[in-house]
This record gives sequence, C-alpha cells and structure tokens, in this order.
Amino acid sequence: MRSTSVATALAVLFSSAALSVVAAGTASAAATTVTNNGGLVVDGGLQRVFVGDAANGRILAANYSGTLVDSHSGFGSVSDLALSDDGSTLYAALPNTHQILALDPATLDLKATYSIPTDTGPRHLAFAGGKAWFSYGDQWDGDIGSIDPAVDPAGGTDPVAMAQFPTEGTSVGIWGQGLLDTDPTRPGLLAVGETGISTDSMAVLDVSGATATATAWYNGDYTLNSGIGDIDLVPGADQVLVNGTDRDAWADGKFSKAGAYPGAWGADVSATGLVAQFNAGKVAVYRPDATKPLRTYTVGSSSDYAVGNLRWAPDSSRIFALVSGNGTYTLKALTQPTLNVPTLTVNAPSSAARAKKLTVTGKLSATVPLAAGSKLSVTRTDVSSPSGKALASVTVKADGTYSFSDTPPAGGTVTYKVTYAGDAGHTAVSASDKVAVSRTATSLSLNNNGKLYNYGADVKFTAHLGTTYKNRSVKIYADPFGGDKGKKLIKTGKVDSHGNIAAWVDMTRDTAVSAVFDGDARYAPKAVKATAYARVKISTAVSKHYKTAKIGSTSYYWFHKNTDPVFTTTMTYYPGREHRLDLEVYYQGKWYSTDSEYFKLGTSGKSAVRLGAPGESGIRARLRSVYVNGSSGDTVNSTTYGGWKYIYFSN
Repeated sequence: MRSTSVATALAVLFSSAALSVVAAGTASAAATTVTNNGGLVVDGGLQRVFVGDAANGRILAANYSGTLVDSHSGFGSVSDLALSDDGSTLYAALPNTHQILALDPATLDLKATYSIPTDTGPRHLAFAGGKAWFSYGDQWDGDIGSIDPAVDPAGGTDPVAMAQFPTEGTSVGIWGQGLLDTDPTRPGLLAVGETGISTDSMAVLDVSGATATATAWYNGDYTLNSGIGDIDLVPGADQVLVNGTDRDAWADGKFSKAGAYPGAWGADVSATGLVAQFNAGKVAVYRPDATKPLRTYTVGSSSDYAVGNLRWAPDSSRIFALVSGNGTYTLKALTQPTLNVPTLTVNAPSSAARAKKLTVTGKLSATVPLAAGSKLSVTRTDVSSPSGKALASVTVKADGTYSFSDTPPAGGTVTYKVTYAGDAGHTAVSASDKVAVSRTATSLSLNNNGKLYNYGADVKFTAHLGTTYKNRSVKIYADPFGGDKGKKLIKTGKVDSHGNIAAWVDMTRDTAVSAVFDGDARYAPKAVKATAYARVKISTAVSKHYKTAKIGSTSYYWFHKNTDPVFTTTMTYYPGREHRLDLEVYYQGKWYSTDSEYFKLGTSGKSAVRLGAPGESGIRARLRSVYVNGSSGDTVNSTTYGGWKYIYFSN
C-alpha cells in the first residue's frame, strides 16, 4: 500500500516589523547609589542628603526620602564631606588632587577650591569653630589642618593652615589620617580618632579660638579601646562613642571607661543623644546609656558591616543609611526612629464550630514600657463581612496579655485582626490569626458523566444544587481536552426553583465539565466534575471504480482487476493526527484481517491512500478508516470507527 496526499498545505510566510507600544506612566524615583562611600552629610535647612562616591568621583544630592535630585561628577575622587554650621557651604575632600572644594549645597556649584600642601590627603572632614577641619598624612606623620572661610586669599593670607594638632598636653600627635567628629550642641569641640595600626589614641580639641587646644587626650595602648574605626562626640555629655559601642568619658584632660552599648561596628549620635548603630545589616537605635534598642531596622544583609555609612537628620526625625548590595551602596531613609515598635501576638484556635463561642488570646509588649490599660481594636473578617466587621475593643492587662470571646456567625476562613494604634512613644502595630470555622456540606451533582456523543452534538449539562443558606449561584466550566484550549466559564447564575442550572456544550472534543458552588456563611464550597466524550467526524470516499452493484444485500464498488482503488479519508483535523486504515479480505464465507496501517492527515483533514490492484478477478475486500485515541497521535477525542467500504475486483 502506498500513501499519496490529495491536499497539500499551502504555507505563506509573512514578515513584518514588530511594533511595541509602551503605556505612559509615572517614572519611578531614582535611587541614590554610589560604588563606595565618600562621605555622608545631612543638610537640615535644605532637607538634602549629600553622598560622596569615592570610586567614581561624584557628589550626589538626595531628598529626605532618599531619592536622587542632583548629581555632579568629574571630581576624580571624593573621600569625605562636611557642611558649615550655617548650611551655606558644602566641603568635599579630594585626596588624589590634594584639594578641598567649597560647594553651594543648593546647586552643587563650585564656590572655591583650596589646595592642600600634602602628598597624602586630605582624608576626613569636619566643620567646627567656624572652620573646615581636615586630616592628612601617613601612618607615621598624621596631622590635622584647617580652612578659615573668613580669610580672603587675595589679601595675602592663606586660609589653609597645616599642622594644627596641638603638641601641648598631647605628648605625641595622631598617627594616620585621623577620624573627625563634631557636636552640633557644642560647635567649638572637635574629636580626633587615630587610624594608625599601632595604638588607639584619641583627643577632644577646643577649636573655638585661634588655635586648637587639647581638652582631653589619650595616648592609646589598646586598654581603653581595641582600635578606632569610628568616633562620635556625645551631645549633652563629656563623652565620645568609639566604634559605636564603647562610651569613653573625659575629665581633667583624661579619658576613662564609661560603659558600652551592645556590640557594633559604627554609629552616629543625634543632637538629642540618641545612638544609631549599624551592625550586620541592621540599624539599632538606643536611648542614652540604654542596653535595649528603642527601635531596630533591617536594612541589608547580615554581612553588611559598613562603618561610617549612617547619619542622623539634624532634627532627629530620621536616619540615613548607605546599604550595600550587588557591589554598590544605596541610600535608605529610616523614619520614626524615636518611636519604639511594639510586638503584638494573636492566637486563635485553628478550627471552631460555627455559631459556637471561641476565645482569642495574645500579648502586646515593647522594650519601652507601654501605658497601663492600652486599648486594642479588633476586626473580624469572613464571607459575610469581607471588608471586616469591628468588634468591641479590648483592654491590655498589666502583664501585656489580653483575651476576648466571639461567636462567629459565618463559616469558612475567619480572620481576627488586632491593632494597637500607637502613642507618643510607640508605632502602631497589627497582627492577625485565622480560624477554620466549620460549615455544613451541601449536595451538588452534574449529569452526563462518562457519556459518548457524536462529533458536534449540542449537549445539555445540568447541575443540581442542594440546600444552602443564601448563595444559590453556580458556575459551570468547560475544559476541552488538548493543550490548545483552556478551561472556560460557560455559565454562571442562580439555580431555578428546583435547584437546577444548565449549560450547552458543543461536543467537538472530549470535555471535562465542572460545576462550582462557592459556598456561603453556613454551607461549604462544593465542586463536581463530569467528563463526556466526543467521537471524531469521519468519512471515506472511494474512487477509480467503474460501477457500484450489490453482491447479495451489500453494495460494492466494482474495479477491474488491474485498477488501483483510491480511498480518501476525511476526518476532523488536529495537529499531528493520523488515521488507521483497516483492510479485510473475504474468503470462503468469512472476513479475514490482512493489514492495518496509519496515515497522516493533511491540514485539510484529508488523506488519500492507493490500494494496489491484485491482478486477478473474483476478489472481495473491505476497508474502513479509524481514529484511535492515543495511537492516532493525540488524545482529544474518543476512538471512532468509520463505515466499511466494500470493493470487488472483476475482469
């Protein structure tokens, strides 16, 4: 047997340019990101945050939300920034070109350039006593200098003064490019911390006069601190905070241990004495001398120990942190740092019976004590109240615990949400828990499961819904077999007075029909499925015969013994589908199967097969086309047998 196609697929290739339409929308706010920290300073008057990029020679300006609003580049390198007390000048240290720039904070335009006569630095900056102070030098010859912006170089006096670290009362100088810090409440003080590898020397200098004098000095031998990576003057106390953890007090020109906060790598102290620590991807806020944090923010990964990447807003309204990630640092604004975040728990039973009383318990606690008799609001959400229903408020007991009882009127998932509104010292906090409340089962049925239909039959599927409370709606879906057609909603609505709702399906494929009841306050959801099956449409045409005539009661197609019969099968098309052709021969009163072979359908759904002529007369045969679920290349229809076509070969 040979297969020939009576229909060929005509393929037309279209080539077109793809056009994309971008919907208009609000542009996303640009983040403030640097490759490496080159200084971080906050301007309270302009409500701007300035960040230096040590790697790319940029200075960026952000608003109080952390969004980038301005950026200037081409500085070569930026190691630190400082702001004058009156907010009129932003200073930037450029160690590669040995310069300090004076910039307009409002525009970042250049106001003045100061050349610093050193081969190493300037490195760190601070503004105190009306001057911009900077550190410079190498491991063995570190020192500090100053710029007096009131001095006009045109008058012949250099505003830059070098070697300003006082020798009187300090025995030796500061090794390395010292860290600098100021106290906004005492603008005449300057803290200096040694960054050298040999000691942990530090000093507090009085820079309010013409020259710097030592207020306190420590010639470090690692007994007071274990090296200095960060130093902060503490407002309201004669103390410095070293590395964000060690509090060192000074008196009579000397330093002594005054306590410690839990371990950290770096910190900043607000004008009100609040301490913000940066440690392992968390920022913790402490009240002065406290041992438990007032508030904790998670801002990055546990491997983020960035020192110096933290600054308070001058009014203590927020904290700005440079958070590492993917090789860069992004500015984050942390709000409400003075408010303690309470912890609230809600414990409801995992399951309960509808219309039966249940009890919910929980606890409200905080590291900063809450007011006695705090009130909690309670909301119950269920299928009857999807937007929530307010219940009676609850009073917290002295130990922070609370409890309330409720009788859920609706079944299903019931959520109890408890909320503390917050107060002057605490943020608001909410928590919730869910209860699976029982519902009565209802009946739902769907007819026609397992039935087989001819191709294209319009079949009525009827769903019957039993007793419910209020919801009498049912959805009916049809999901034809095959990956090219998805599940589709074909009917939705209320059942009739007999509980019935019907939808019609055109049965061109095996189809899973489902009925869904979504449930209501008293009756549980229910879904049922009926799978009905559809045959394919199949027919076979015979050609090349010279007549038709009956043999007995059966009609035959008559062929000459040397003529090849052609059988053309027409079948419902599906990609990759084949039909099976069965051949049987009549011998001594019985039909004998001689061959079965599969042939691929063309895209028109047709296949022509030529049967070789036997070359002798008196032979009777019959053929039929068959679709076999699975074996014919797909499983979207049920096995379907075409009618036999009878042939007879004569002389």
